[in-house]
Amino acid sequence: MRRKISLKPITLLLFLITFTSFAKEGHSEGEPKGDIKTEIKEYIQHHLKDSYDFSLTSYTKENGEHVYVGFPLPVILLDNGLKVFSSSKFHHGETVAEVEGNYYKSYHGKIYKTDASGTITYDDHHHPTNAKPLDLSITKNVFTIILVGLLMLYMFSSMAKSYRKGALPKGMGRLLEPIVLYIRDDIAIPNIGKKHYKRYMSFLLTIFFFIWIINLLGLTPLGVNVTNNIAVTLALALLTFFITNFTANKNYWGHIFWMPGVPWPMKIVLAPIELFGIFIKPFSLLIRLYANITAGHIVLMSIIGLMFIFKNWLGSSLSFGLAFALSLLELLVAALQAYIFTMLSALYFGSAVEEHHDH
Repeated sequence: MRRKISLKPITLLLFLITFTSFAKEGHSEGEPKGDIKTEIKEYIQHHLKDSYDFSLTSYTKENGEHVYVGFPLPVILLDNGLKVFSSSKFHHGETVAEVEGNYYKSYHGKIYKTDASGTITYDDHHHPTNAKPLDLSITKNVFTIILVGLLMLYMFSSMAKSYRKGALPKGMGRLLEPIVLYIRDDIAIPNIGKKHYKRYMSFLLTIFFFIWIINLLGLTPLGVNVTNNIAVTLALALLTFFITNFTANKNYWGHIFWMPGVPWPMKIVLAPIELFGIFIKPFSLLIRLYANITAGHIVLMSIIGLMFIFKNWLGSSLSFGLAFALSLLELLVAALQAYIFTMLSALYFGSAVEEHHDH
């Protein structure tokens, strides 16, 4: 008999690690700089942002020195030539990096050109006016995307090799197979049709597993929040947009610009609305994914932060229980958002290749 894997111990472990990471991060700053609520807000904002290094946690030594546990990532800048150096030169934004006689400072998640003292100038709206070199750095989000891509390539390559040999997949393949079959039989075929679904299966599988794995990593204390970056969700939505419109048949475009069976005065009125709808669909995809993931992170981290505000067993226990329940819900949301994005993409593909006789 196959052993069933319970998600409850796994979820509890992830939550406890995340809670410990939050506690250490808050304690690492030494004495409070101000109101505890302000510190919690700053931590949540820091948790949601991308960064130039992986910082798992940090602590302060007795001599006041901050020690960060993690590893740096490569910084790549185009500024009168290619500048490549380690993000450790920034020392988590505390120092200025000198590269070939130029000085750069990491400030609020962006890199600015500055002087040896790290001077940042501002305009009337308190926006930095320092020059910004073209940033091509491997940030935490970029590193995670590359890592997940390689992981998916390994998983599906191993699965494909098993099928080519005529054998059943082993290990991870046994877990992936029912999910792949579900996407094919319950998402792709019903929405696209048996005639055309194979053209889109590779994209649907890629987009589902990519979003799902990325969302699951966001529930760990690694601080990975790829899908709460609107640039990432925009890129994913644009892929669906381009695939839909570049593979669409003449029947699809005919229903947008000159709907059959509709009086011609109404066609003139409806055509701009239908054309506008082409852009609304990918916009809804990117906003739905971005908003749900971001809101989940903010709410979960806020509830954990309440433990440091109450500072008593009753309030902290209630906050802990609520945060644990929400972390269970976040596991569902991680898969649900991947499912919704995949389902809607399949629905758009189906409308693009729908034949006239399918009505």
